[in-house]
Formats: sequence, structure tokens, C-alpha cells
Amino acid sequence: MNKIGLIIKREYLTRVRKRSFLIMTFLGPILMAAIYIIPIMLALNANNENMRIAVVDESHWFEDRFTNNEQHTFVNMPSQPIDSVKELVKKGVFDMALYVPPTQLNIPSNAVVFSLKQVPMEVETYISTVMQKEIEDQKLMAKGVDPAIVSAVKTNVNLQIMRMDENGNEKETFTKVQFTLGIVLAMLVYMFIIFFGGQVMNGVAEEKTNRIIEVIISSVKPFQLMMGKIIGVSLVALTQFMLWILLTGVLYIGFSAFIGISHPDSLSQGTLMSQEITSNGIMGNEAVQNIVQIAHSIDFGTIILSFLIFFILGYLLYATLYAAIGSLVDNNTDSQQFTLPVTVPLMVAIISSFYIVNNPDSSLSVWLSMIPFTSPISMMVRIPFGVPIWQIVISIVLLAGTFVLMTWVAAKIYRTGILMYGKKLSYKEIFKWLKYK
Repeated sequence: MNKIGLIIKREYLTRVRKRSFLIMTFLGPILMAAIYIIPIMLALNANNENMRIAVVDESHWFEDRFTNNEQHTFVNMPSQPIDSVKELVKKGVFDMALYVPPTQLNIPSNAVVFSLKQVPMEVETYISTVMQKEIEDQKLMAKGVDPAIVSAVKTNVNLQIMRMDENGNEKETFTKVQFTLGIVLAMLVYMFIIFFGGQVMNGVAEEKTNRIIEVIISSVKPFQLMMGKIIGVSLVALTQFMLWILLTGVLYIGFSAFIGISHPDSLSQGTLMSQEITSNGIMGNEAVQNIVQIAHSIDFGTIILSFLIFFILGYLLYATLYAAIGSLVDNNTDSQQFTLPVTVPLMVAIISSFYIVNNPDSSLSVWLSMIPFTSPISMMVRIPFGVPIWQIVISIVLLAGTFVLMTWVAAKIYRTGILMYGKKLSYKEIFKWLKYK
């Protein structure tokens, strides 16, 4: 065990001191935080831009129907020909011009926006919505129907999904939240297994090619070397993962504070809006209750614990296989024929994830979450939807048992393949190595 500990220490320190580790450790949280930061920055910049839009409505249907706000200002120019207004757009007097041509029919259905720059989607959507609503209202009034009555009868249906257990207990579930959480967890497990499993394989292959392995193997047993590498790299993975969580949280909190200081107007507006909603009583209570219900519907304790267990066991299972592959090959090119059978179950699990989130309790989903080679991903997709404890336990036991079995198989291959050079291997010869004592 002392020799394994030395190998673990060497593998861990060698990798965490690399420049690539430091770069990815800091770059990863920046990329994840950017998903939150960039949309907010774009929204803040968009709010500071007011677009002037000239409206030439020759149908006279939509005059004074467009409302001005902080993002855009509409200027009606009914007596101006569209060509002269287009010239004003070219000179920069207006950002764009909305032209509604006269129609031979009773209802106008066409409009054109002229602009030197790309028209923002928000402006395009707003104009289309206003025109569509006005046309619908005019059609209703032509039929003798008051549009206000139609608006009054429109109703939003609040569909609650209640999940019952065998004891008759009921619990509300939120499918969209569970869907997103399941896919994210599956992708995290997949990426970490592929990335750090590949590091184990490349490390073994590199040491084998450089003949360093001959010196190391004279002091330790092949099994000790293999396990030391696998555990050492797993600790690197956990270290990087924990640092990502910590640094992402720091960036999130820091940016939130920066937004509050740099944009006090937007913050005060948000505060006033929240106060108005809360003062309404019903809306405020509903908003708070929805957040609380969503939080209570997710068993974060089970999810976090299950993620750590399935990630670690899944990584250890595949890392042993990657270590065996690294001992078989002399370069990365030769590794392709051996890595394909290993990565296929992971790809099947990822592709099946989109089926599992729609049918988490189906027979196929249950089996995929039980088969050890797919369970690290498939089970993490199912867990946010609620999985019986006995299924989770059985899946963990099967995964751990398969890891032990694959460790024995990989050790058989590793101890022979690690000293093989310049020889093209076949699956038939690898099976022979498994029979060696």
C-alpha cells in the first residue's frame, strides 16, 4: 500500500503542477460563469440603446398602435413618401423605417422594414405582434364580436403533476427542471470519464513508449502501478471539479455585486418591480411558493451523493479499461481500435438520455440504469425524477462489482502488455493473456 501511495502522490502532483491543469482550472469556471454573465451584459447594453423607427402607414390601420419605451421610439410620418424616409434612414436620422403599403383588400397583411443594420429580433417580434393583434381585433369587430370579450375568455391552465408512492403520499414534480438537471448531470459524468480516463491511457502509453515503465516496474508490481495511476488521476479530477464549483460561485457572487454597484438604476427598477409584485399579495405569494415547491421537489441530498458515487465508480471502471488499453499500444493512433468498444456504451447512454428523460420509469430506462457500463450516466438522468432507493443500491452494487471484476481483467492485460513493444496485437492474443497465471 505504501508503494501505491507513492505512485498516487506522484501522479497527482505531476498533473496538478502542469500548466494545462492550471489553465483549465481557471478557464472552466470563466466559461461556465460566462453563460450567466454574457446574456445579462447584452441585456444591459441593449437597454441603453434607443432605436428610432419611422412609421409610414399608408393603410392607416396601425397609426398610434406602437408604444414607445426605452428600447425603441416610433415616429409616425403618414404624409411622407417611403423613398424620402428611406433616405433619412441612410443619413442616420432613423435607425429603420416601417412601411405598410396600401392594400386592395379590406385587411393589410404585408409590411416592410428598411434598415442599414440587422433588425433586432425583439423589434421584429414586437412589430409583428402589434400588427397581428390589431388585425385580429378588426376582424372580430367586423363580425360583431367585442375583442375585449375574447381576451376575457382566454384562460391559462395550470397543470400540476403529482407523483404518488405506494403509501399514498403525494409530491409535486416539475418536469422541465428535472429534464434539465438530468441532462446536465449526465453530460458532466460523461465528460469527466472521457477526459480523465483518456489521461490515464495517454499517461500509460507515454511511459511505455519512453521505456520509463521498465524502470518503474522493477520496483513495484504492475497492479500497484495501475491502481496508483487510476486513483491519482481520480483525485486530480475531484480536485478540479471542486475548484470549478468554488470559483464559479465566487465569479457569480462577484458579478452580481458588480451589477448592483455599476447599474443602480436597473437594480432599483428590479427592486421596485419585485415590491409591486409582492404588494399584490397573490402574485408575490405564488412566486415564492413556486420557488419553494421546486426546491422541495428536488432531493438535492440524494442527487449530490449519487453523483459522487456514480461518478467515482464510473470513472474507476472506465479508467481501468483505459489503463489496459494504454498498456497495449505504442501510440495514440493504435489506440483507436481498442477504445471504440469502450466508448460505445458511453455513447449509447448519452444518446439514450433523451429517451430516459421522457420515460424515466420505462423498462429500457431501468435496465440502462442497472447495466454497469451505462449506469453512471443513465442513473444520473433518472435520479432527479425520483428513483426507488433499492434500484439505486442495486445499481451501485453492480457497478462496484463490475469495477472489481474489470480491475482483475485489466491487471491481467496490463502486466503483460506494459512490456510489449512494436508488436501488432489482436483481440485473440489479448484473450490468451487472461489465461496466464
